[in-house]
Amino acid sequence: MAHLIDDPILTVEHLNMRFGGLLAVDDLSFSAGRRDITALIGPNGAGKTTVFNCITGFYKPTEGRITAHHEGGEKYLLERMDDFKIPKVAKVARTFQNIRLFGGMTVLENLMVGQHNTLMIASNFTFGGIFGLSGYKRAEKEALELAEYWMEQTGLTYRADDAASDLPYGEQRKLEIARAMCTKPKLLCLDEPAAGLNPRESEELNKLLLFIRKERDTGILLIEHDMNVVMGISDHIIVLDYGKKIADGTPEEIRNDPSVIAAYLGVADEEVEEVEHEIEEGASS
Repeated sequence: MAHLIDDPILTVEHLNMRFGGLLAVDDLSFSAGRRDITALIGPNGAGKTTVFNCITGFYKPTEGRITAHHEGGEKYLLERMDDFKIPKVAKVARTFQNIRLFGGMTVLENLMVGQHNTLMIASNFTFGGIFGLSGYKRAEKEALELAEYWMEQTGLTYRADDAASDLPYGEQRKLEIARAMCTKPKLLCLDEPAAGLNPRESEELNKLLLFIRKERDTGILLIEHDMNVVMGISDHIIVLDYGKKIADGTPEEIRNDPSVIAAYLGVADEEVEEVEHEIEEGASS
């Protein structure tokens, strides 16, 4: 049963993604709430990153509709948009499993690059910057203020002039999220943001994501294997297995769903009832 969303920022309808004879995503439908943290989870190979790649324009789905809903009624059909227009126009930003920072640039420079589109428009595509037009100067000042704001929120102000490649792994993760937030997204898509983090860093990540949801009015869609992160901060969880949705609900509903437990344990379909029976027995004892 689908989790009901009153005010979605994203709807995915009957999404299919086929690679030759492989159906990587199979008739997937779900919604993500405008101010919710929505987690997309499942065993390795379940199709989670493929779904992200379809949402953010890296893949064009074989079938299906992906709609970003902005306040005021504006809708953007993401499957029809070029990938570079999705962050710029539809305001959907993402991070990756493997960190993709500009290692030779400083922390501050990485955050300014995240605002490249805004600065290019303000400069009339270079000429305004060359001649120091007032509109460009104002945009540059605002971009710098936004970069400083996200350095403060992520605790990276003291590393502003350090090369991104010199940062510890956990701080690189935070910098990548900060750079995505500098695009002022309506929806932030995070692909395994807690991967490689220690428990303290995972706790800091949780606090950062809760801050983004509450203070920046941004919906978050994340893929994550760290169940402490998923269960600790998610409002809504979708579970995939072999490209199909097998569960959709609140953390409490997902935690006790026998199909989810069976998928993670590698239990065959005919054994799901046995798992369900064991859960019921445990609850009554």
